[in-house]
Amino acid sequence: MVANDILIFNEIPKGKPVPGQTTVKKQEEFDLDQSLPDGAILVKTLALSLDPYMRGRMRDESIESYVPALKLHAPIENFAVVEVLRAGENAKFQKGQKLYGYSKFQNYSVIPKEQAESLRVLENKEGLPWTTWVGSAGMPGQTAWYGLKFIGKPQKGETVFVSGAMGPVGQVTIALAHAAGCKVIASAGSEEKIKYLREELKVECAFNYKTEDPNKVLADWNQKEGRPFSIYVDNVSGAQLTAALAHIARRGRIVAIGSVVDYHGEQHGIEGVFQVVAKELTWEGFLVLNRMTPELFEQFYAEVPPALASGKFARPKEHVTIGLDNGEAFAALFDSEASNFGKAVYSFE
Repeated sequence: MVANDILIFNEIPKGKPVPGQTTVKKQEEFDLDQSLPDGAILVKTLALSLDPYMRGRMRDESIESYVPALKLHAPIENFAVVEVLRAGENAKFQKGQKLYGYSKFQNYSVIPKEQAESLRVLENKEGLPWTTWVGSAGMPGQTAWYGLKFIGKPQKGETVFVSGAMGPVGQVTIALAHAAGCKVIASAGSEEKIKYLREELKVECAFNYKTEDPNKVLADWNQKEGRPFSIYVDNVSGAQLTAALAHIARRGRIVAIGSVVDYHGEQHGIEGVFQVVAKELTWEGFLVLNRMTPELFEQFYAEVPPALASGKFARPKEHVTIGLDNGEAFAALFDSEASNFGKAVYSFE
């Protein structure tokens, strides 16, 4: 028997999640030698992803949405990297393999055959940390890659504006935009993050949305460049989306990825929506797992992880929590005073 920490979805939050109430850590004994059902695998968790969309899963199961609700009083689930310790008869995977996909927030798990079928083997020839495979080389990176490449369609010489730029999607978007020959305007919520965006990620314009007016920043940029920015990658919605609509170029493209300002039940209106018509804008939202075909997954894995490993893309900054807590790391995603600096992950290495 071994001790097995588990993070439980304990209570539907009213507003922002509260560690120790919304989520609670508990510990149980886990039998590493238990018998396994046909096709099942017993795994050890190496890395777990913390993503803002998970807040939308913390609802009553009767409320339908684009992603299933988490089960109350059950372990939280999200994207993970796990190592196979044992494999049941007729299992698809072998002992020692590292896998990427959905798994429970606990140190050890048994993954049934039906769920295991969806997992992907990570050979990790690039030698990236396992936490990177749930961030810039995982679903967030895929979101940035698909959104910019297939909706943003950047052209050399254009400017891309990305909000929530210090999150994993934002950081990969910056790397992809620069690789496409574009300039980048980036927003974040602290001076520390702004400094990192300028000095480490080399963005051409970075601003603190808490202390600076996005309308003025975007207007000044357009005047300085002599042409408006063409693409807005929207991770937050709200006031920054309103500003983007006002200042984006004619026939610009808005890539709708997230709406962090609305995740806690409060609705924020958007002004200037008629600009979509007046400027003939493309404004498209998407769910990355509904768009990524097997061929696109192969293309992504052939492009992005090698670029991260070689240094062609700056390695996105991570905010790593060692082992499970009561949910403090997740709650910090939505706390403007203690927000994560980079991609939020749990590491178990």
